Amino acid sequence: MRRPRILTKLFSCLCPFLIILCGSDHGDATAASPSLANPPRESTKSGLLSAERPSIVAFGNSLTAGLGVRPDESYPARLQRTLDAAGYVYRVVNAGVSGDTTAGGARRVSWILKNKPTIVILELGGNDGLRGLSLSETKSNLDRIIQQLQQASVTVVLAGMKLPPNYGQDYTDGFESLFHALAKQYHLTLIPFFLDGVAGSSSLNQADGIHPTGEGYRIIVEKIFPTLEPLLERTR
Repeated sequence: MRRPRILTKLFSCLCPFLIILCGSDHGDATAASPSLANPPRESTKSGLLSAERPSIVAFGNSLTAGLGVRPDESYPARLQRTLDAAGYVYRVVNAGVSGDTTAGGARRVSWILKNKPTIVILELGGNDGLRGLSLSETKSNLDRIIQQLQQASVTVVLAGMKLPPNYGQDYTDGFESLFHALAKQYHLTLIPFFLDGVAGSSSLNQADGIHPTGEGYRIIVEKIFPTLEPLLERTR
């Protein structure tokens, strides 16, 4: 039986928006981040092979994956260039999966740990908030992720997030405060707002109003690097 023409047109119009908003919620990030499964072997200025460099894993959703921009414009790629220019030997691994929630992230921790990261920048929770999920559930999932990473002696940098005001004052306030509460509870370095200086700017975000442009990601790295730098060891 053929679909009524009006429903077919409605479905075709809505599909691109839903894909942009939520991404593809995969439990296995290997396809999205092949560099984690197959570390590059090229030599670096320090004389170390890339795979031998201590790693910083950028663990997150589409904001980390770089949805809608070229791979070299994503924040992990820009962070790598910033580290190299500053004389740090770290290898940045993009472990972002579009559409990932904190529940999806909790399922990926053991896979993340296979890369033996020194530092993990944890950027998850935004999709939970956009879907209106329970704040207690989001916090519980982040609890599990942080505990597993710290048990493996990984330094966790937590990226805070905010929601648009139309989600209601109580929910938006509670959502923002849970990142501060987790940072205090687990003694984490906190990036108060991952999209600081970028959110709400039409020139720094793509047409969906959610995902930054390449220039937006440049500003993100510029703002988060001073928070990250005290945790780094410089090349001698």
